[in-house]
Amino acid sequence: MRAAGSGAELVRSPMTVFEHVRLRPKMLILAVACLCLAGVVLVALRREATSIRQPVTTNRMLQPTRPALTPAEEVHGDVERSTVKMSLGEIFYLSHDPEMTREKYRKRVDAALATYQRAEQQLRALQPPASLQKKHDDYLAAVLMLKESTLERLKLFKDGKVEHLHAAYPPLQRASDKIRRLGSDFWPDEFVPN
Repeated sequence: MRAAGSGAELVRSPMTVFEHVRLRPKMLILAVACLCLAGVVLVALRREATSIRQPVTTNRMLQPTRPALTPAEEVHGDVERSTVKMSLGEIFYLSHDPEMTREKYRKRVDAALATYQRAEQQLRALQPPASLQKKHDDYLAAVLMLKESTLERLKLFKDGKVEHLHAAYPPLQRASDKIRRLGSDFWPDEFVPN
């Protein structure tokens, strides 16, 4: 400290003002972190205030919506569900599951046959464009294979021979593979089972 002029004024240097405050390392780190955070917030606010908002458009908005399927065109879901129910019923029946009696399995097979016959009628009534005629014919052929496979299964209930189920499996597998492949062509956004 030094005396200035005639009075007894004390003049302190800038460092002497903060001499009594010791900067601890934790306090120093906290102060730097707060300054950095404040800087980031200021930059974000400035950027937000000066940015120009443009409307967001998506491809979905630009694409025309597909019309809903007519009842005659909505064959695929019924065919798939009936095939799965009948196949699961067969697995439970062959594994001697007490819940899947012969009568319950027979009901599933009868229901699948009715679905395939109805699908055949609906598919024959459709008039697809020339570009889809081959796929339509292949889909109809697959439904006819399912129908034949189901008719083979029904023989089990006449003579009790399980060999009918074994004979009915290969056409069922071929038809299911064909329907899955064609289904992905007709309905590309459909979830494909494993």
